[in-house]
Amino acid sequence: MPSYVNEVCPLLPSIEKPVSAKDSRAIGQERGESFYRMCLEYAQTKWIKGLPAQALLQLNRAMSTDLSGDEEYLQQYAIPYASVKWILMDRPDKRGQFLANPRRHWQHYATRMSGPRAEIRTWRSWACFAIASRVLPDSKFPKDMQQIEEEGIIIPDESEIEDMLYLIGLVGECEIWKKVIKS
Repeated sequence: MPSYVNEVCPLLPSIEKPVSAKDSRAIGQERGESFYRMCLEYAQTKWIKGLPAQALLQLNRAMSTDLSGDEEYLQQYAIPYASVKWILMDRPDKRGQFLANPRRHWQHYATRMSGPRAEIRTWRSWACFAIASRVLPDSKFPKDMQQIEEEGIIIPDESEIEDMLYLIGLVGECEIWKKVIKS
């Protein structure tokens, strides 16, 4: 395997070869366990290539998957809240890699969600927003105050996120998120 910009993320699966958009398209409309696996591997590919913002987007895609909670692969690689935090903590923007503003991204993602499984995807976005809010400095990665004021957005607090993940998330998902947010 060629050398890469970043060392592998230890919380994402190892890859034998880089995953590409072609691999993503090959899955077609299937959005179950195979898609979840591919998204995590694609996130690892993007991460080691030095594309952290794109790695986070692949983790978003993984969190949109239609899983029941009893999938074998999910037992090994749970909903990737820990991977999100790990990427944010590593702060590749300090090395000139484009991270964008993850907090703003998840705020917009949560408030504009539509399509299949929109409710759980919204709450997973708020869960990631909360992780980013704890990890990233407000001065460099602010919320979108203009959207908040113009649209009357009320950002849920961590207890509300916890309640919703418990109610509509996968079995054990809320506990995984709480462990990540509190560590």
